Amino acid sequence: MGLPAANHEDVLVSRAQQGDRGAFGELACLHYTGVIQVVYHLCGDSQTAEDAAQETFLKAWQHLPGYRPQGQLRGWLYRIAVNTALDMLRRETKLSPEDVNDLPLADGQPGPEATVIAQERAGLVQRAIMALSPASRAVLVLREYSGLSYQEIADTLDIPIGTVMSRLNYARSRLRTWLEPWLELVEVKHA
Repeated sequence: MGLPAANHEDVLVSRAQQGDRGAFGELACLHYTGVIQVVYHLCGDSQTAEDAAQETFLKAWQHLPGYRPQGQLRGWLYRIAVNTALDMLRRETKLSPEDVNDLPLADGQPGPEATVIAQERAGLVQRAIMALSPASRAVLVLREYSGLSYQEIADTLDIPIGTVMSRLNYARSRLRTWLEPWLELVEVKHA
């Protein structure tokens, strides 16, 4: 019988800290999906997300010898991922709420009507998320797409839990304001 997941991860971390690339590869495989989801929802572009995820794991490998577990490895990786994605976004053009209409819709091939409606909604949501400030976007993505608790978000972003709650409330409020008219239009258009 194998080790419990947490113990197995601890063993992998210990081995990777001693230079075992195979152990680090296993850790990367365990956390790749979560990291790519976080950076995709922060960046809004699959290629940028892929680049940010690769850079995240490179930075994690480089800084792993100094890593001291104070929570889950996932939180440490997500902190690196958020910072990497935000750094990449800072290098790009600034996005304002007025620019939401100019962003491309989410990737996907047209299919049946339900698929088209779902894709349009996903595109609208992603564009609205991209119009949020990086700080609000990071909190929203970690909560809604990665399922982190308020405390895990606070630990990941190194901010007080009250700041997590206020940023999340602000982000949800802005999204609601921006999306209500557009989502109603999508419903009417496909009714």
